[in-house]
Amino acid sequence: MLVLPVPGGGLQNWSPSGPPLPGPPGPPPSSRIAYAAAHVVADALADEPGTVDWDTTLAFREHLWACGLGVAEAMDTAQRGMGLDWATTKELVTRTGAAAAGRRWCAGVGTDQLPPGPATVASIVDAWREQLDLVAGAGAVPVVMASRALAAAAAGPADYHAAYGKLLSETGRPVLLHWLGEQFDPALAGYWGHDDVRAAARELAALCAEHAGVVAGVKVSVLDAEVEVEFRRALPAAVACYTGDDFNYPELIAGDDAGHSEALLGVFDPIAPVAAAALRRLDDGDPAGFRARLDPTVPLAREIFRAPTRHYKTGVVFLAHLNGHQDHFRMIAGQESARTITHLATLLRLADEAGVLADPDLAQARMRPLLQAAGIV
Repeated sequence: MLVLPVPGGGLQNWSPSGPPLPGPPGPPPSSRIAYAAAHVVADALADEPGTVDWDTTLAFREHLWACGLGVAEAMDTAQRGMGLDWATTKELVTRTGAAAAGRRWCAGVGTDQLPPGPATVASIVDAWREQLDLVAGAGAVPVVMASRALAAAAAGPADYHAAYGKLLSETGRPVLLHWLGEQFDPALAGYWGHDDVRAAARELAALCAEHAGVVAGVKVSVLDAEVEVEFRRALPAAVACYTGDDFNYPELIAGDDAGHSEALLGVFDPIAPVAAAALRRLDDGDPAGFRARLDPTVPLAREIFRAPTRHYKTGVVFLAHLNGHQDHFRMIAGQESARTITHLATLLRLADEAGVLADPDLAQARMRPLLQAAGIV
């Protein structure tokens, strides 16, 4: 039994009690496209804080594929813009491409190789183009990520249409677009030229209509289910909506009579076996079983992604450590310190209740030294 901190400075006893993880996964789900945005594992003994443990990082991708999920590589979950630089990202994409062997994966296309300071629309498009060529060459579906440089340079919606329009008119391959809300990255406030989220959604839907032959889908990460459903219904029929809403994903994936969202989620990294088991319920025509399996993970997800949301990666890596996917709780650029011990203790309890601890005894053993370092036990 562990003594865990609780909000308000108190303590509580905790012992593992959640349901066991599902058994060996079956074939990949077919009723929904589902990607897990994968984290990277830092080399805890390296002198440079941005060094990646490649063997453990790639082993985790094998875990996601084995669960029946696709891998979303080099996305925000992998600390793009928070310690993972472009040189390392290139190697990450190349290594994952070599390991994929025809399995489903996509990868982020950003502009983070640009030097600091003001950028032009032309330089932003050139940066996207360089990364898109690398990602496509490695065999992944390109995901054109929201650009901090464009958010800083754009004077209004016309600049977004000009930048995206130039890139999309040149590429002959299907791509996904990524709308990352300012909750995840404050530097992206006012993206698409609007501070109002619904106005931004309308702007993006219009862009998709203009380039429906190239835009295969859009990942929406604004943590607002109503906005996502409205946006999903406004998209051209050929353009899929991928939920990136780590607060409301069960209802958005389940959908309604007018459609559903596919999944490209950071929360699927720590809950991959449970998510895959839930998706197989949908394959079996059992939407109630899908919700019964996935809904209990929502309190955990809401705690992982609570404000400031940009620090959610800390919880993702913490749970990977508890579940035995890496032997330390260290992150690139020291991001393991971004959350409190109370938050981590809450994640342990909620992960247990959601049934996502692979080995509760191991999780308890790995939590104890963290609590001791914090003076709790």
